Amino acid sequence: MPQTTGRPGYAWDVRRRAAGTGTFARRCAQLSRIVAVVFDYDAELQRYHPQFRDACRIGPDDAVLDVGCGTGQSTLDAARAAVRGSVLGVDVSERALAAARARAERAGVHNVTFAASDAQRHPFPANHFDVAISRFGTMFFADPVAAFTNIARAVRPRGRLVLLVWQAVEHQEWVATILRGLDAGGIRPADASPFSLADPDTVRGILEAAGLAHVHLADVREPLYYGPDAASARDAVLGLQMATAVLDAHAEADRPRALERLRTALAAHETGDGVWFGSRAWIVTADRR
Repeated sequence: MPQTTGRPGYAWDVRRRAAGTGTFARRCAQLSRIVAVVFDYDAELQRYHPQFRDACRIGPDDAVLDVGCGTGQSTLDAARAAVRGSVLGVDVSERALAAARARAERAGVHNVTFAASDAQRHPFPANHFDVAISRFGTMFFADPVAAFTNIARAVRPRGRLVLLVWQAVEHQEWVATILRGLDAGGIRPADASPFSLADPDTVRGILEAAGLAHVHLADVREPLYYGPDAASARDAVLGLQMATAVLDAHAEADRPRALERLRTALAAHETGDGVWFGSRAWIVTADRR
């Protein structure tokens, strides 16, 4: 899932490669100028977001914590619902938070603040939040039990946790298409963190160890949007560490051909409304004990 927000495990800085020479470096130089504007993360998740927003059930007086808030779409939606409450959005990416603050300012939403911090270690006030939410922002913790324990402490007793996380990689059409298009063969990316909360038993074990109860996972299946056409989708895909790891395994002379194969594979998913891939996720809910 490509992002331009700088969240660990996803964003790829093509400027490093653009400093080299050859055809692939020239392509990266082009991408370094356009990747950030081609891909729209909120657009990618547009089919998931309404279901996640409904599952959060933010009340007008709620204090809300948004973990891994990125550029702030879920944060601002929570703030609009919590008209007499407040929302804190936390993310490790300063770049994403700058965009989120600008977004809140443009929208005239004032009951929201943002903090650049790792939620695993951030000194949240104890027993403060009515609900903690995260849209694909909790899969990257170095120590998941410690992270969710820290988050749970910040939630008042009987407060709620609502997460949106990916199901297993074999249920993600976008992953299969990218690896097939790049002719990955036996190559698989070392970073599996986007799918670290895919297993229901693992999720239950982590959350219960963190002091949460009544853990429930709801199966959600929606298509992902990767851009208006195959060329735009290819540029977006090259924001994935998964894709660049496979490209790195090819000889430089073979990389242009790999990119063209990728474009062809993406074109098979092109519709009149853009490039779409099947995907599956969990909406995870739990309560603070």
